[in-house]
Amino acid sequence: MSDYVPIACADHERLEFAVLKRHRLHLRLSDGEDWTELDVLPLDVYTRTGAEWLRAITDAGQEITLRLDSILEFAEIPVERS
Repeated sequence: MSDYVPIACADHERLEFAVLKRHRLHLRLSDGEDWTELDVLPLDVYTRTGAEWLRAITDAGQEITLRLDSILEFAEIPVERS
């Protein structure tokens, strides 16, 4: 996958930490032309076929896989405490 652009190491580490700690994330994604926002529970960050990927579950319960370079920005969703 020659068009993959690696993300910053610090962002990669933040994604791995979110997987380990089961922290939900708010993602802003781009497909090159448009962007969208999505809340997910990250399950795994891995490398395959020359690119890095995030496997996650959406709030609707759908499992998705995203290339990390499609993520424009992301933030942890604060846990509501009672």
